[in-house]
Amino acid sequence: MTPAETATLRPRIEGEREQEIFEAAIDVLAEVGYDRLTMDAVAARAKASKATLYRRWNGKIPLLIDALLNSKEHSHSPADTGTLRGDLLEMFCGMGGLTDHDSVAVFGSVVTALCRDEEFAAAFRTEFIGPKSAASHAMFERARARGEIGEHVDLDLLAPALAGIVMHRVFMLGELPDEGLVERVIDQIILPAATHRPDTVAGARTSHTRTSPRTQKDLT
Repeated sequence: MTPAETATLRPRIEGEREQEIFEAAIDVLAEVGYDRLTMDAVAARAKASKATLYRRWNGKIPLLIDALLNSKEHSHSPADTGTLRGDLLEMFCGMGGLTDHDSVAVFGSVVTALCRDEEFAAAFRTEFIGPKSAASHAMFERARARGEIGEHVDLDLLAPALAGIVMHRVFMLGELPDEGLVERVIDQIILPAATHRPDTVAGARTSHTRTSPRTQKDLT
């Protein structure tokens, strides 16, 4: 019997049992971090044999990618509330969002893994970040079609800005994010950036240039 035929006879891991293994992998990742996560640890948490895991995954990288893609927190479809502000609040607040401390803990472990494991980083960016970025970009495109975002705005810069700002405050400043912080970033940074007009900025620079010589003369 060939290896392929043997694999065909092995029982598939699916349904609730599959989800239990995914949840176990996420729990272990959040608790001990990427470096200390092992197939043994996930198997023990899921009350499964290591052989059961290896029937489906050849190591922790594909297991973790599948677990992240299929986690309850990240499995919901992007919001479509009819406004950019509503979509952002729906996406980034609540379970799986920036205010979910469990999700933030998992993301912290993922950030460490991205810096230390090139193979994991490549798989994560392709299989996880890629589809998520496309969905977020589509959300901003819908807002642009509604007239909420100017045609001149660079969506590649704007779309990831909210998560980047909040994550900076979490990991660099040690803050615990809440809905109030997300709202402030949306209202004071994201929405103004979405609606700003380049000619306004240019006009301000022109005005500054015109007044500077007089100001300098007065000072002297």
